[in-house]
Amino acid sequence: MSTVELPHDTTQWFKSSYSNGNIDCVEVADLGGAVGTRDSKRQNSPVLANSREGWRAFVAAVADGEFGA
Repeated sequence: MSTVELPHDTTQWFKSSYSNGNIDCVEVADLGGAVGTRDSKRQNSPVLANSREGWRAFVAAVADGEFGA
């Protein structure tokens, strides 16, 4: 994982439909060769970039309940 600086006005960010429009969420963006995550409350903060493989493994682990509730 690494942090990257992005032009915040051109990156398209998404959050879960389960967030119901709340601002206390994690947002995700397609960065080409990586997947970016950031805090929705701090939109100008650095972005955490993960490889696509790492992101897929993380999502699979969440879906499998590996992190508890």
